[in-house]
Amino acid sequence: MRWYVSIGTALLGGALVGGDVTGFAAPSSSMRLADDRSTAEPVDVELVLATDISYSMDLDELAVQREGYADAIISSEFLQALKSGRRGKVAVTYFEWAASNDQKIVIPWRLIDGPESAGAVSDEIRKIPVRRASRTSISGAINFAIPLFDNSGYNGVRRVIDISGDGPNNNGEPVSIPREAALQKGLVINGLPIMVKEPSYSTMDIENLDWYYEDCVIGGPGAFVIPIKGKDQFKEAIRTKLVLEVAGRQPERKAIPVADKEPRVSCTIGEQMWQQRWGR
Repeated sequence: MRWYVSIGTALLGGALVGGDVTGFAAPSSSMRLADDRSTAEPVDVELVLATDISYSMDLDELAVQREGYADAIISSEFLQALKSGRRGKVAVTYFEWAASNDQKIVIPWRLIDGPESAGAVSDEIRKIPVRRASRTSISGAINFAIPLFDNSGYNGVRRVIDISGDGPNNNGEPVSIPREAALQKGLVINGLPIMVKEPSYSTMDIENLDWYYEDCVIGGPGAFVIPIKGKDQFKEAIRTKLVLEVAGRQPERKAIPVADKEPRVSCTIGEQMWQQRWGR
């Protein structure tokens, strides 16, 4: 089941109910990735953070997004969620993406097991130079993320790809193809659609980007979307999302199940817009 989570409803001091989300148990051996994970270090979650750096994101948004992740990892809510896990450890890697052939790992796999290691990762994130690039390939980001679990060196009870972006897929293969490949491997994809500006045709924006993420991008047991609809919500939304992912728990209320029916927004709307504008 997939979930849509509004920012305020999931915030966390008392907003998480006890117990794991139904379906968040470790995948069966038939769904595990092909690599031998028997010697890997056990953690509660292996988390891939995939952040959009396309030109439709302005420099201020990129900086606030980066700062939001750095702040979230050292927040008291995150560290409390970390302690709630069976092992009290998570593994995190962070990469930036734009076009289908443009992904760059900026933080390799890192273990977070308390305030000291969380602070070290937060400092690493803050030191990354801000860059921008052309096109938006969510499919490329997912394709890049899937094999990162193969050689992470960790063995997570849950394995999550976290996609943040401000537009639909408009480059590379349709997003549904790598999405299904990820789900077949027992991965979960969560989404953070960034909707802080009025949609503009010049930057290939769409209305209801949150619907697009819900119906076309996210998937797997307990998958959810947290939309950002104002710059002042960036840090709160990122913190909420990371805490939910680390704790592996269900929001207390007002999580609206998304029907597994025809998408409310075409899953190829970005490609269609690009074709109409550029004829290719």
